[in-house]
Amino acid sequence: MRAIEENAAELLMAMGAAGGGTQRDDGTARWTIGGSPIDYHNAVVAGDESVVAESLRLMRRYDVPGSWHVGPSIRTPALGKRLLAAGFRHGGSEPGMAAELAELRAPRDVPGFSLTRVTTDDELAIWEATLGRGFGEGEKEARWVAQVYRRLGYGDPWRHYLGRLDGEPVATVTVYLAAGVAGVYFVMTVPEARRRGIGAAITYGALRQVDGVQYAVLGASEAGRSVYAGLGFRQYCTIDLYEFQR
Repeated sequence: MRAIEENAAELLMAMGAAGGGTQRDDGTARWTIGGSPIDYHNAVVAGDESVVAESLRLMRRYDVPGSWHVGPSIRTPALGKRLLAAGFRHGGSEPGMAAELAELRAPRDVPGFSLTRVTTDDELAIWEATLGRGFGEGEKEARWVAQVYRRLGYGDPWRHYLGRLDGEPVATVTVYLAAGVAGVYFVMTVPEARRRGIGAAITYGALRQVDGVQYAVLGASEAGRSVYAGLGFRQYCTIDLYEFQR
């Protein structure tokens, strides 16, 4: 559970810093606010009810939407009540899942599927366009994510992959190496190519290229949970999202 929370927290903090956000990381709170137009990425990843108001003031000062990512290490009844009272809404929960890399189960073969690692700005532009066709807030989110990734560069701990079907780009994934594990993010298949096993194929293919760590972790969507379970991931915790819309 600690690795699931910490990998995600480090990714959010790193992306927020690259986007120009205000960082706080001390014994009371940990957040990055102001660096993104996306609520998920103006993120509070540690804190208690005593800093809810301060986080909200920062979001309003920067005129951005934001979120609290409430995992088992900070979850209390008092915190949830304080967030709701302050104007955040419960935006759902992400199953926190993990798998031992050596025990991943290979998915079924997808004829015509290929996987390549993104290593240049031109390749990232294709990755961005693909992500924008079906992930989160669409082109808006994909544009910001790609902008941040260009600043962060293409070497470890960042690994971005593009999946193609018969030569056409249809899927994305990012693997982030931090907290001693490989975190899986931005798994997306374009709508017209879904339900063919591509999400499983790109996740498995990217993780097969990881060495030096024992576990992979991720926060699943409800739709993706069964896909990851098929690869051997198990749920260990839940991350609740509390969202503020300006």
